[in-house]
Amino acid sequence: MLRLRRMRYGKKVAGTALGKTWGAGTRAMGTDWRQVSFLVCDAEMSSLDANEGELLSLGWVSVEGGAIALESAQHYLVKAGNSVGQSAAIHQLRDCDLEGGRADAELLNIFLSAAAGCILVFHNAALDTAFLNRLTWREFGAPLLMPTIDTLLLEEAKLRRNDVVIKAGDLRLQSCRERYNLPVYPAHNALVDALATAELLLAHVRHRSGSERFPLRKLL
Repeated sequence: MLRLRRMRYGKKVAGTALGKTWGAGTRAMGTDWRQVSFLVCDAEMSSLDANEGELLSLGWVSVEGGAIALESAQHYLVKAGNSVGQSAAIHQLRDCDLEGGRADAELLNIFLSAAAGCILVFHNAALDTAFLNRLTWREFGAPLLMPTIDTLLLEEAKLRRNDVVIKAGDLRLQSCRERYNLPVYPAHNALVDALATAELLLAHVRHRSGSERFPLRKLL
């Protein structure tokens, strides 16, 4: 399905950073998860609405061979076009902190280079990818269209399989981590949340698979 959707934009993105990222390909769906490259990401924004807010920061870390590659960790601030307003109370990013940030188009190209050949991972992917999609539409005339795992949806499906009644807050990142006895981290820093999501992904997969082979298709 993803391949067919990309075909629609093939000519538009040919030779661009997005086209090169698509061309890098990813592992087949039957590949064991430990042989898959994941790029676990998180973003902070000035609003939960991609039509109103701006991307303020983006962090990511790779998972290779079933382990977090800490040396791959990256965190970038984005030079905002408007004031962050009251959203600073959540992410602690002030207008002055973002003055030396990257232009969003520059950051998009850095991100796409890191994402080549990877499966993207987010906690609540719909929110983060809405902002990234807005950037790719503006720069390349096409959506991001990368294979993506959402740890929020993985946890929701696991709870439903176990007939657990899901209450408000049960699918927040820290609430999900608590079910695996993972430590509490400060929230709303893009890199820290990316690391927290990577740990959650590993805990989730190992809980479901143990040491047995676990194909990528069961995560997508």
